[in-house]
Amino acid sequence: MNLQRYLLSFFFVIVFSIAVFPQQKTVIHIERAQLQQFDKKLGPDIERLKGNVVLRQDSTWFYCDSAYLNEKSRNFDAFGNVHIKVSDTLNIYGDKLKYNGESKVAELFNHVKLVDDSTILETEYMLYYRLTRLAHYPDSGTITSGENILKSKKGYYQSDKKEFYFSKDVELINPDYTTYTDTMVYNTRTETAWFYSPTLIRGKDNTIYAESGWYNTRLDVAQLEKNNQLTTEDQVVESDWMFYNRNTGFGDARGNVVITDTTHKMIIKGEIGKIWEDEGRSYVTEKTLAISYDKNDSLFMHADTMFMFFDKDKQAKQMLAYYGVRFYRSDLQGSCDSLVYHMADSTMRMYIEPVLWSSKNQLTADSIFVTIANQQLDSLVMHNSAFIVSRDSMINYNQIKGKNMVGYFVENELDKIFVDGNAQTVYWVREDDGQLVGINLAKSSTLMIRLEDNNIKGISYFSGPNEVMYPEKDLPKEEAILKGFRWLEKIRPTDRMDIFRKIEPEIEVVQKEEQEK
Repeated sequence: MNLQRYLLSFFFVIVFSIAVFPQQKTVIHIERAQLQQFDKKLGPDIERLKGNVVLRQDSTWFYCDSAYLNEKSRNFDAFGNVHIKVSDTLNIYGDKLKYNGESKVAELFNHVKLVDDSTILETEYMLYYRLTRLAHYPDSGTITSGENILKSKKGYYQSDKKEFYFSKDVELINPDYTTYTDTMVYNTRTETAWFYSPTLIRGKDNTIYAESGWYNTRLDVAQLEKNNQLTTEDQVVESDWMFYNRNTGFGDARGNVVITDTTHKMIIKGEIGKIWEDEGRSYVTEKTLAISYDKNDSLFMHADTMFMFFDKDKQAKQMLAYYGVRFYRSDLQGSCDSLVYHMADSTMRMYIEPVLWSSKNQLTADSIFVTIANQQLDSLVMHNSAFIVSRDSMINYNQIKGKNMVGYFVENELDKIFVDGNAQTVYWVREDDGQLVGINLAKSSTLMIRLEDNNIKGISYFSGPNEVMYPEKDLPKEEAILKGFRWLEKIRPTDRMDIFRKIEPEIEVVQKEEQEK
C-alpha cells in the first residue's frame, strides 16, 4: 500500500467516525485551577481559568498555565506550558492549544512536542485527533527515534500503530547513513522505513537508490522493489528486486541484474545475482552476459554462471565463467567450457575444449591464455596439443600443429606465432595472384609463423626441419590432414547475440575419413 492510500484511509476514518458514528458528548471537567471566573468580555459562556490549570475529558488530561473554557460548546483555549496526557506513554506539549470537545480535535501551536515512549516529534503546529489517535503536522517536523532522526515538510503519526507517515523533503539521518526521499512510512517499534518514491540511502562505503521498498534501521537490512541501484566507488549494481544486509555485506538481486565495473570497464548482466562483500565474492546466473568495453571495441561473453572475486579493498581481482562459455568481438571469437580472467595481468584463461578464432584462423589446445594490454590484444599462449587451422579452399586446410604455441598481436591482429615442440605443418603455398605452387609438409622441433592480414605469409623452421613440397596431384591423401585435426566453424559465434546459441555436445569434426569420401 502506498502513502497516498494510507492517508486517504486516515481521512476516511476521521470523517466517518465523526459524521456516521457521533461520539458520546462527554463533559470537560475542571480538575484544578487557582482562579476560576466568568468574563463577559470573552463571551457569555466563557470561563477564565488561571494558575496550574488541570482539565480532563474522558481519560485524557490537559495541563496549562491558563485557559478559556466554554462548557456549553465543550471547547477551550489553553495557554502557557500546555501538556496533554493522552496515555501513560503518549504526551503532547506546546505553548498554545485550541481544543474542540465535540470532535475531540486538539490544535497546538509553537514549540510543539509529541513524546511517545522514546520517540519525540517536534514541530511548530500540530493537529491531534483523539478519536483516531492521529497526529498531523502540515509544515516541517523533526522526529527523534533512538539513533534515527527524521525530518519532513509534512507528516502524520498513528499513535496506536506507532507509525509515522512523511511527505515532501523527507530525510532520515542515522550515524551510518542518511536517507533522502519524498514519501516514507516509519514504524518506531520495528524501526523500519517504507518508501514509495525515488529514495537515496547514502552510506560511507556505498549508496542505495530505489523507488519502492523498505529499510530496517535496527537490523540494517533493505529490500528494494523498483528501479534499484547499489553504487560503490568502482561498481554499480542494478536490478528489478534487491535485498541487502549492510552488516554482513550480503546482497541478493533478481530480474534484469546489471553490474558495471567502471575501473575495469566491464558490465555483467543476468537474471539472478548475489554478493558476499565480506567474503569478497559474487555471482550472476541465468541469461548471463559480460561485456568488456574499450574505446575501440567490446567483447561480449555468455556462460551459465559468472563469479567475481574481490580483494580486501573491494577491488575486483578475478572473474570466473563456467559452462558453455562463448564470446564475440569483431576481431576475436571463442568457445570453451570454463574461463578465468585475472584483472592483475589482464589475462583470459580458457579451459576444456577451448577454441579461439582470429579472422581466418582457428586455434585449439588443451588450454589457451590471451593477454590484453592497453585495451588491445597483446599475446596468447596455447598449452599442449596446440593446433591452428585456416581454410585454403572449401576442401583444403592450412594446418600448424605443435606441443605449445605463443602468438603476438599487432593492432588486434595476429602478427607472428612461435611453435615449440613437435611442430608440423600442412601449408598450401600460393603466388600473390592465388596460383597454387604446391603443398608444403614439414616437421621441426620449433618454427615461427608470420602473418599478414591474418593470412599466413611465411614459415621459418628451426632445428633441422624435414620438409617436402608436393604438387597437388601428388599429395598423399593421408598426409593432407594432420592427426587431431578438427574444423569447428559451425560453433563459431557470428555476432554478439549468437553467443547465446546452444551448442550440441556432438560438434562437427572434419577428419581424414571425411576428406576421403
